[in-house]
Amino acid sequence: MQFNFSQVFWIIFLVLTFLPIIKQQRLEIMRMKLIRQVEARRRSRLITLIHRQESISFLNIPISRYINIEDSEEVLRAIRLTPDDMPIDLILHTPGGLVLASEQIARALQRHPAKVTVFVPHYAMSGGTMISLAADEIVMDENAVLGPVDPQLGEFPAVSVLEVIRKKTIDKVDDRTLMMAEMASKAITQVKDFIFYLLEDNMDASQARYLADLLASGNWTHDYPIDCDQLKRMGLPVTVGLDEEIYSLIALYPQSPQRRPSVQFIPLPYGRRDRQLEDK
Repeated sequence: MQFNFSQVFWIIFLVLTFLPIIKQQRLEIMRMKLIRQVEARRRSRLITLIHRQESISFLNIPISRYINIEDSEEVLRAIRLTPDDMPIDLILHTPGGLVLASEQIARALQRHPAKVTVFVPHYAMSGGTMISLAADEIVMDENAVLGPVDPQLGEFPAVSVLEVIRKKTIDKVDDRTLMMAEMASKAITQVKDFIFYLLEDNMDASQARYLADLLASGNWTHDYPIDCDQLKRMGLPVTVGLDEEIYSLIALYPQSPQRRPSVQFIPLPYGRRDRQLEDK
């Protein structure tokens, strides 16, 4: 059988088109299998909320992900399908996202009667931190971090907008900035009240109010990493140490491929025997 150039071109085109789809379906099967394995071992419902920059189709078009309304709808549906006496485990890996979506997820988790555990293998910033505060236990990698939950107005932190008003006389501030300042004040108050609502059942009211103010008032930059030791000193229910299955599951949500990888290493654990062989 002979192939002309046009036939070869279309064969290559079809392969390049369907290969990513097949690869994605294989990843989905592996994810579901591992999720079910964790659920069977822990007798819980496992939910993943993992955001990476992903790519679609053979063109490798990048898509940046964050917590949105679609996420909250899916998480709330998963919670509704979970019996009241079944624990919920949530794997969080996210830079944050919409306050509305984050609050909906956090409120639903806080209302679940059985134990709620949040796993943070790397980071859960902003809205991810808000969701973590709704858990009965936060299990983190020793190098994982949470972050402040101070609200943002577009590209500006709400607290920074208020700082402009404090430093300038009103006649030197334009109307748009004044309107943003009013919105900023409301946003900070609303987030503080919600964080207090999440924390007040698990700690003293004065401590809950202090932490709500600390996390939502712009004491740090929005991307400031709060590590496990700091979180423990705040009185939050943090445990250090993740099961290997959690890391394996995260590995099934790969970053979009690059022509030249930024990080490379041999993906095998090295033990004492390996070091002894190197010495010889």
